[in-house]
Amino acid sequence: MLAGLARWIGFLTMTAGAVGALLLTGGFFWFAFSIPVDDVTLDRNADGIVVLTGAASRIPDAIELLASERGKRLLITGVHRDTSAREIARLTPLYSKFFNCCIDLDRSALNTFGNALETKRWAREHNFNSLIVVTSNWHMPRAMAELAHQIPDAKLIAFPVMSEKVKTEPWWQNFDTARFLFAEYLKYLFALARMSLDPDTVA
Repeated sequence: MLAGLARWIGFLTMTAGAVGALLLTGGFFWFAFSIPVDDVTLDRNADGIVVLTGAASRIPDAIELLASERGKRLLITGVHRDTSAREIARLTPLYSKFFNCCIDLDRSALNTFGNALETKRWAREHNFNSLIVVTSNWHMPRAMAELAHQIPDAKLIAFPVMSEKVKTEPWWQNFDTARFLFAEYLKYLFALARMSLDPDTVA
């Protein structure tokens, strides 16, 4: 009887492991195929624009959106404490004047969770109810999830920036790209799990 029970427990354990592996794999395929691979053309404006630092091309794209009057102000969140506004302005010399009126720098955020907290604070300060979110295409799912958790009443409009980390060829044909995306997928799952355990947004 004990031997039969042990076999039954072993069968259930193997089945649960197989189902878990299938769900994890299926979820990764959904995640990978949901990442935008083409440039986006916005068809609407928002109250504000927020760009999460990381890849160099994110900030110029966000400033260009501000210059095109897609939003009233721009928040650059996650700026290194030793980086000055003048240094960032050099990335887009034609639009340096906007640093004197319409661009705010956040130096306190250290990760995507911190970016979301600072974005919430900034949006509330300016009474913004809609935001254009600028970050790399592979980072967009996690960024949008974190922001939606912190400011659920805000309208979030994704503006993904194409990244060299996600190669132009299909990800399944490049091991490094697939490994990079799987690592981001795990971070995404961890963020969802953390938010499910803490359903209330931080005041």
